[in-house]
Amino acid sequence: MDALKSPQLIKKGAEANLYLANWHDRRVVLKKRLPKKYRPAKLDVQIRTYRTIHEPQLMHEAKKAGVPTPTIFLVDVKNTTIVMEHVEGKQVKQLLNQLSENERKRLCFKIGQEIAKLHGFGLIHGDLTTSNMIMSSDRKVFFVDFGLGEKNEKLEARGVDLHLMKRALQSTHYQFAEDCFESVIKGYGDIMSVETLKSVLDKIREIERRGQIGRA
Repeated sequence: MDALKSPQLIKKGAEANLYLANWHDRRVVLKKRLPKKYRPAKLDVQIRTYRTIHEPQLMHEAKKAGVPTPTIFLVDVKNTTIVMEHVEGKQVKQLLNQLSENERKRLCFKIGQEIAKLHGFGLIHGDLTTSNMIMSSDRKVFFVDFGLGEKNEKLEARGVDLHLMKRALQSTHYQFAEDCFESVIKGYGDIMSVETLKSVLDKIREIERRGQIGRA
């Protein structure tokens, strides 16, 4: 960690802070999980340590599934910090508003394919928002922030993952959320079987109904 130079805070999150820095002549991102005073000290250390170890493992598994993720350079368990590749590009959140309708649909179709690759490999992202997707200069869609992810092949977990994606689109890109999510589902169905796609769509509808009952 001594080789890190000029760390600059770029995002202050609920779970961790992100810093841009130089490390061995590379531009890198540091993800540092900070202590939470509202948790008992011992439990806090356990949670931060587990997530610091678990997240890089999930990102490595995602790569094996064929989904682009930043390369991990160092995991500093003692300081609950991950040093990873800085992906040059733009957040999909920033891009969607700038694209034409056809370009948006193509991008969302691609995102759906990548989500299907994760799910097909037994991985759940846990926070599928357009803020956690980066379009690189060579047009790859990188998935970042697996801090809430898990290994889970259950239909419920897949449905929740996609339901969160739908809610994120409705919240951030409400003007074209319906078309975007439809394209995501088409991309998902391009990878998954017809039976799996139908089961996941049924599960999303069930999750939505439960939410409506809960708000009633």
